[in-house]
Amino acid sequence: MAELAFFTGTMDSGKSTLALQMDYNHRAGGRRGLLFTRHDRSGEAAITSRLGLRTPAIEVTGTTSFWDEVVTRRTHAAEVDYLICDEAQFYLAAQVEELARVVDELDADVYAFGISTDFRGRLFEGSRRLVELADRVEVLQVETLCWCGRRATHNARTVGGRMVLEGDQVLVADIAAPHEHRHEGQVPAEVGYETLCRRHYMAGQTAAHVRILHEGDQLLPFGD
Repeated sequence: MAELAFFTGTMDSGKSTLALQMDYNHRAGGRRGLLFTRHDRSGEAAITSRLGLRTPAIEVTGTTSFWDEVVTRRTHAAEVDYLICDEAQFYLAAQVEELARVVDELDADVYAFGISTDFRGRLFEGSRRLVELADRVEVLQVETLCWCGRRATHNARTVGGRMVLEGDQVLVADIAAPHEHRHEGQVPAEVGYETLCRRHYMAGQTAAHVRILHEGDQLLPFGD
């Protein structure tokens, strides 16, 4: 029986790596599938992993119909057993509903991957609908860490190292040091993301704003 599964975690928790591994495993088992993504960090129509893996994928737009993508191929005698849907947080609620319909009426498995909340700590539209409709929701077990060493639970957007809570919900950047190379077309290096534990997300304390004081191993914001 086909299912709609949603795999979620913070940024840098291996979602895209798992998506590509799952596609590989299913293909090795003789199944045929379609790969989708939206706003991949590479700026290309591909699913890319921070480990260096890359596979071409269909770029999802506001007009993409997953139903049509599957039906058109099956009409032309092409097998479609499953869909891998990366960066699913950026999908529209109506598109997630269509994915559920693909599962229920076309009997194709759908494996969706994405982060749950944005830099403001609010659910993305696509993620919210996936939590509401998925047959199962799995939180990835690869933990990312806050600068303090605790488990990271939130995705913070930074500008020049400082956490911000205003701006467009969708702004493609990466978890990377300012000196690291950025692909052409990506936002400037001073805009990035950092995963934080709830305590330091709520306090707005990023790694760039904290220094270790050796007196008692105390952590204080810069300037204190």
